[in-house]
Amino acid sequence: MNDSAGGQKQEVDKGRSRGQAVPSSHWTLMVVFVSLLVDLLGFTVILPLMPSLLEYYSKHDESGMYTSLLQKVDGFRMLIGAPDAQRFNLVLLGGLLGSLFSLLQFLVSPLVGASSDLYGRKPVLLIGMAGVAISYALWAVSHSFTLFILARIVGGVFKANISLSTAIVADVTTDNQRSKGMALIGVAFSLGFLFGPMIGAFFSILGKQEGSVASFSAFQYPALFSLTLAIIDFLFMVVTFQETLPSESRAKSLGHGIMGTIHLINPVSLFKFDAINKISSIDLGNLRLMSAAYFIYLFLFSGLEYSLTFLVHQRFHYTSMDQGKMFLFIGIAMILVQGGYLRRKPPGTEKRTAITGILVIVPGMLLVGFSHSSYMLYSGLLLYSFGAGTVVPSLTSMVSKFGEGDEKGKVMGIFRSLGALARALGPSVACGIYWNYSACVCYMTGGLLLLVPMLMLMRVNPKVVRKD
Repeated sequence: MNDSAGGQKQEVDKGRSRGQAVPSSHWTLMVVFVSLLVDLLGFTVILPLMPSLLEYYSKHDESGMYTSLLQKVDGFRMLIGAPDAQRFNLVLLGGLLGSLFSLLQFLVSPLVGASSDLYGRKPVLLIGMAGVAISYALWAVSHSFTLFILARIVGGVFKANISLSTAIVADVTTDNQRSKGMALIGVAFSLGFLFGPMIGAFFSILGKQEGSVASFSAFQYPALFSLTLAIIDFLFMVVTFQETLPSESRAKSLGHGIMGTIHLINPVSLFKFDAINKISSIDLGNLRLMSAAYFIYLFLFSGLEYSLTFLVHQRFHYTSMDQGKMFLFIGIAMILVQGGYLRRKPPGTEKRTAITGILVIVPGMLLVGFSHSSYMLYSGLLLYSFGAGTVVPSLTSMVSKFGEGDEKGKVMGIFRSLGALARALGPSVACGIYWNYSACVCYMTGGLLLLVPMLMLMRVNPKVVRKD
């Protein structure tokens, strides 16, 4: 394995000196930001509609798929000791669909990243965006639950723009600029998850006003809205996005032989980053350590995040509107953190920022778990929002400094893959603890266990992470 120390910082300048058409980093970041925001608005529209959608399919699914899945969910509900209530069953079924999406992302993200190293970022990105548009088209005509599941599967397989966006940011920025670039992606996420559900709620209200709650046409409007955004986003990227990985800097093959390809789909190999070849043993050790910390962090965080819906409904009797206001508060707080605090952090402070973010989340989770008033709950959510807005962007920026240009997509794809697996598994474990013990035990255990990835990050050598 070759030592790649010092190579990433001057990658853009080297491209220019060889006469490559390297796009402006500022222009590329703005294009990626706009594209991600448009994509996430379409992606998150469905979130507030999911309970109503599932309720519709419970009465209008002739395929039997809904009944079959609901029986499995009910078995899981009894296993974890959750109460037998339709609201909770719908939340658990929605969580199952979310886990399916995350598992698909776990499987395809490394292959997508490696493909972009081989064929370039733009063609792989456009193929993924076209696939997402197809998934929305399927949703728009999914009168059966089976077709709706197929739409979600297609979306999970082709949702490639998030990991590719981080690779693109790594292509066009130096180490000193990268944290700000990753923070910009975080802002796009926060804005998308803030306004997308609000648009979905508007469609829900519109459907009720038209008296078509029981009609599938009430759900076709948001599906067509998402499809329209996907088409606009695709055309926008065709016209404005310039390839950031020149042909002479690309990988020569998807993997080094059969084993190289297996390393992209073998879960154990993914955790070990066996598919990455142009990296020193010291860098590889730090990359594995950071990614393991990232996996544990997201495993715990996603579980506690998912359990929040149960907690506020059970303890504070929050309605859907109350929960919408709560997530609006979280979204605004995250935007302020990422757009203000995080983008102003100097280069080389990513490790300290991630550790600080985890330290802040711990008391936040404890406050939420033991909250007995809205004031106490929102105090915990404020700390939660600070950590949520800083940890992942900081870790993503740190990881993006590893790997040569022709393996950057592979590195970021594997990294995102591990996060997707954590999000697929975390909610199930947290629900089991929540319903078998209590919210206090769940949040206290999860909050204190967050110290584990923090301690792991403290072992990362900052001289290795900072290649300047």
